[in-house]
Amino acid sequence: MIVTRYIEKLKSQTPVIITDFLIAGGGIAGLFTALKASQYGKVMVLTKKTVKDSNTGLAQGGIAAAVHEEDSPFLHLEDTLEAGAGLCNIEAVDVLVREGPARVHELIEAGASFDMKDGAISLTREGAHSRPRILHAADATGEAIRLALVNQCLNNPDITINEDHFLIDILTDRAQRECYGVHVYDPVNQIPVIYAARATIIATGGLGQLYRHTTNPSVATADGMAACYRGGCVLTDMEFIQFHPTVLYSDDKQRFLISEAVRGEGGLLYNTKGERFMENYHPLLELAARDIVSRAILSETIRTDSDYVLLDMSTIPRVEKRFPNIYQTCLNKGIDLTKQMVPVSPAAHYMMGGIQTNVDGETGVYGLFAAGEAACTGVHGANRLASNSLLEGIVFGQRIVDNLEKILYRRRIGAEEIFNQFDHDWVIRPAQRNITPDKAKSMLKDIMWENAGIIRNENGLLQADRKLQEIYTGLDKADDITSYYEAINMLTVARIIIQAALGRTESRGAHFRSDYPQRDDIRWQRHNSFVNC
Repeated sequence: MIVTRYIEKLKSQTPVIITDFLIAGGGIAGLFTALKASQYGKVMVLTKKTVKDSNTGLAQGGIAAAVHEEDSPFLHLEDTLEAGAGLCNIEAVDVLVREGPARVHELIEAGASFDMKDGAISLTREGAHSRPRILHAADATGEAIRLALVNQCLNNPDITINEDHFLIDILTDRAQRECYGVHVYDPVNQIPVIYAARATIIATGGLGQLYRHTTNPSVATADGMAACYRGGCVLTDMEFIQFHPTVLYSDDKQRFLISEAVRGEGGLLYNTKGERFMENYHPLLELAARDIVSRAILSETIRTDSDYVLLDMSTIPRVEKRFPNIYQTCLNKGIDLTKQMVPVSPAAHYMMGGIQTNVDGETGVYGLFAAGEAACTGVHGANRLASNSLLEGIVFGQRIVDNLEKILYRRRIGAEEIFNQFDHDWVIRPAQRNITPDKAKSMLKDIMWENAGIIRNENGLLQADRKLQEIYTGLDKADDITSYYEAINMLTVARIIIQAALGRTESRGAHFRSDYPQRDDIRWQRHNSFVNC
């Protein structure tokens, strides 16, 4: 088996690359942090596939910040806390809203171009926001930001971007709780590589690919979370997964997002009987929080025996100009937004939980930090407020760099010392059976969608846990190393999600239990955390 040969190669001779700052992930959090860290030393950025493959480039609606005189960080804080359903870390939210405007202006200075109106930045409103505070670049805001940051990084002599590097594990001294760097696999050259650094920052993004229907790209398989868990980090709030309510209904593996901003601009929801229904679920109607709209849509599809509801954008003035990407994508599917309604349904979109950090991005393992969707500062609580995710990546990326003096002059770690500490028995070896990694991942997606999705209950979660255990014990060590470890990572994190969902016997934010439909602040205004002891 190739995996066996890989292990032998790892034991014998593995390249060791030493840098000052190692960043795993090429989305907004990774690239912004790389730019900031380059002021203090050499930076190496590793991406799983290409620098184009991240959730950042797919973000349509915009980035939230209180930049208008009629808005304020306090109002932004109130909205974020309300959406978070009592579980937000108030300190983290305060950092986000106060430092956010300055970080957004730095994005503009870096070349990110946002829409203007009458000589000022054009702002729109999205669900659960009390004010228009969403800066946008038509309906491709994330891509505009990504292009600006990539351009800045590529032109920075102190930053190197290495694509096609799959993160296998974090290299840590578990006894001393210290991180040395990362162990990756280079599938192009088919070799393992060790990257050692003074500071290691995990910005690997989310885990939408754990679900059958998702807006996330193929790289979003929870690799950073799984690796950090194995490395001794705490994973927290893993039951809180946001399902975006309005995703273009299709058979595509990665479904196309219909931005939250569409409803902010006046888009209306109808069931297949032609009835507006949000008034039956929430006084804010289409502008209710995402979890509420997602459950409402699911309820309507069940009630009307349909797979989707309909989103009417025809009343939005100049819809083809305001949302050109959405307009063209729908037109390519035979849907003219100026005349026809769009079939939509929910899909897995964002993980509120992740690698537990403080407001400086510290994980509790010396020299190891996390930022962006892979991290959990507690800023989102039980449900993320729309367009806070891009802001989170830059605000807490900056915080990591601002506090690097704690390890900035940490000595360089040599190859010999790394291999003295490196545990060659880290490899996970389930009994060799007959479930290929690709089959395992496909089975997992269906199990998670049916039993750990928008609506959950004890029986379904227990059944899911049993099935995932069976898949794990039957997983075959196939020839494709990256696919094998992707399956391991997905199974590892999926079971943690299920355990977290089983443990939280209430409904709150994005976590809804049909057998415990009420919120319980007496027993459950607290967090679920998991650590690999």
